[in-house]
Amino acid sequence: MPDLIPVIAIDGPTASGKGTVAALVAEKLGWHYLDSGSIYRVLALAAIRRGLDLANESGVAAAATGLDVAFSSGSVWLDGEDVSLDLRREETGNAASRIATLPAVRAALLERQRDFCVMPGLVADGRDMGSVVFPESFLKIFLTASAEARAERRYKQLIEKGLAANIDDLLRDLQERDARDASRLVAPLKACADAVLLDTTKLSIDEAVQFVMDFVVQRGAGRVA
Repeated sequence: MPDLIPVIAIDGPTASGKGTVAALVAEKLGWHYLDSGSIYRVLALAAIRRGLDLANESGVAAAATGLDVAFSSGSVWLDGEDVSLDLRREETGNAASRIATLPAVRAALLERQRDFCVMPGLVADGRDMGSVVFPESFLKIFLTASAEARAERRYKQLIEKGLAANIDDLLRDLQERDARDASRLVAPLKACADAVLLDTTKLSIDEAVQFVMDFVVQRGAGRVA
């Protein structure tokens, strides 16, 4: 009975910290975690590997229906292969942003995401978790940060993983992705009217997590594991 399962929706632009914050909040509560961005990245990676035209809406949507994806031990698996590192590449992220504008693709992945909503609760992060996927979430958080701060975070992430990166290119890509996500016709990136806003530009991860946990306690949902 999904209507009785509590959901915390954490939305925001790329590199705002939503994924890390959501995962840690889920861990503290003992709830399930959904990284919706990874699902789009997995589909983008699958489309690239299969040589699909990313502008071919019906073709990419068809690939989404048979997507063999799994989350386990902090890793993401596609067709039985750990593709966690490939998902962090900028090529994959940009491709994911492109296919996320396609209505048929979003429709194909909608129920797939909702399947993650199981007891005792779910913490979901993405760009439309509160507005489209889980509109009845008991708590909606919208994280943001300056483009410069987000580019620096992404740069450090890539360098730590041994991937080549240029901070100027990252900043430009982030700004272009923000504009594309905010202007798309289907589920554009925006804060819900009932979302709590949190600017993480000058906050540590621990401070952002505590901010969310304080609201969880205030609303009386969940129990810290």
